[in-house]
Amino acid sequence: MTITSLPNILRFGSISEPLWIEFDRRIGYHSMDTTHYHRSYEFFYLYSGERKFFIRDSVYPIQSGDLILVNTNDVHRTSELSQPNHERIVLHYDLPFFDGLSQEETQLLLSPFASAHPIIKLNLQERMQLESLFESLLRELHECPPGYQLHVRNTAVELLLFTARHVQRRKVQPGSELELTPVQQKITDIVRHINQHFREPLLLDDLAKRFFISKGHLSRVFKEVTGFGFSQYINITRIKEAELLLKETDWSITQISEHCGFENFSHFGKMFKELSGLPPRAYRKLEQHKING
Repeated sequence: MTITSLPNILRFGSISEPLWIEFDRRIGYHSMDTTHYHRSYEFFYLYSGERKFFIRDSVYPIQSGDLILVNTNDVHRTSELSQPNHERIVLHYDLPFFDGLSQEETQLLLSPFASAHPIIKLNLQERMQLESLFESLLRELHECPPGYQLHVRNTAVELLLFTARHVQRRKVQPGSELELTPVQQKITDIVRHINQHFREPLLLDDLAKRFFISKGHLSRVFKEVTGFGFSQYINITRIKEAELLLKETDWSITQISEHCGFENFSHFGKMFKELSGLPPRAYRKLEQHKING
């Protein structure tokens, strides 16, 4: 079996399960149309094509053979570069996937996600090893022989083990410190400022003056570089913090709204439901239910 013989879409599991896998062959230009962060660890491999990958506070051009590791709750987004068409496989690991493993084993498998360099550049031999594992996994998903779920789970562990050993052998990946263009560096600095000061008022005019860039140009290049609108990214950053506070504190929803930088409570409620899928009160109740069983 070769990857070209596969259907355009293969799926395993769902976002609510410990392991969720997506294979997609996308024709034409494609950008993610939704905000994107999740509690699962994401293992993204680009089989073919090229993409622009925004993660944490930087943007990276990626090519076929690149592996991207997205830590839990990292804001990220992919969008097109100059060429259409791409194939990619994504595995999402939620913490229950590691139940039954020792703490040391889990730490080893998850260690690459804590790296300061989310992009791993593989040489040809390493790429062939990784793609052999992917092809075995995808063949099982396509043909569904008896016990295929067991094979898929075991291969998902093998992929993490391969990556953890790779990162340990090569502490700093050659090429992982990609040189940013002046515009990309400027937007990276602005994103870092937002991440540090999201509890304060953040106006486009003020940041444009602070970073010596026109308001219109900032708005345009922020979207081009990150894939997010300026206000959209600020709202995502604030709502991520609100989710954490709803889970880990007994603060009132009004307190949380104000602490996260929302001056208007109704706007907070609207944004929270839009980005999290539930109103704040329902979200807190659901998370407490998960904790209490």
